[in-house]
Amino acid sequence: MEDYLDAAIEIAREAGQVLLAHRGVAFELKGAYDLVTAADRASEQLVIERLRKRFPHHGIVAEEGGRAEMHAPLRWYVDPLDGTTNFAHGFPMWNVTLGLARNDEVIAGVVYDPLNRELFAAERGAGARLNGAPMRVSKIPVLNDSLVSTGFPSRKRHQNVNIHFYYQLAMVTHGVRRGGSAAIDLAYTACGRVEAFWEFGLNPWDMAAGTLLVEEAGGKVSGMRGERLDLHAPYLLADNGLIHGEILALFDEIFAGRYRHDMPSLPVGELEARHG
Repeated sequence: MEDYLDAAIEIAREAGQVLLAHRGVAFELKGAYDLVTAADRASEQLVIERLRKRFPHHGIVAEEGGRAEMHAPLRWYVDPLDGTTNFAHGFPMWNVTLGLARNDEVIAGVVYDPLNRELFAAERGAGARLNGAPMRVSKIPVLNDSLVSTGFPSRKRHQNVNIHFYYQLAMVTHGVRRGGSAAIDLAYTACGRVEAFWEFGLNPWDMAAGTLLVEEAGGKVSGMRGERLDLHAPYLLADNGLIHGEILALFDEIFAGRYRHDMPSLPVGELEARHG
């Protein structure tokens, strides 16, 4: 186990240096809205080469197309540049993330933020650390006093159901942050900078390492209906554990179409009259 985590830390740091060297490069579209840069590809190539050399019998699932030994009992989930859009625009919230799963249970994970020189790491049963120091989730006991975070997809944001969850959570907390990097959102939940994170439509490489960080820092992860964590599920909730039940109760209401706070529908003319 220790060798797995040490290897992940070493590889993540090396990939982080590759990303730093690629800042300012042009980007291209890999879909209608999703960006990809030379940095993504260079980082992924390095990570995959290092993992194959170190652990030739492990599977690798990586965002930009790397797939090897998909059915291996030990499988790495790799995002070589989580927060590509942020990176391409110079917004300082992006990272490298590697998570190792044994039969779909994550056993080691790293999220590395090269800009801030912050390395979040955890292994199953051994706790979570930030730059080598133990870290814990926050002790905020109620949702009303919490700061939470979420994310939205690149495509058709205006049609995404998460806007309903975003608004309801914004009305009952200190605020909702949307940074554009799921792995960092999870790492920040693990170290107590936010109390919770939820999102729809994540991929396994987005959340593998981060969910382990939260669990090993004393928090709780599940589906948004309280289901057992599934890396292939359509949604995720991670929090400090103290507010988990309260958030799930609110989510149940929203899924059922019951809103504590009506969604705003202010006519443009009235908006202009108020703020013109």
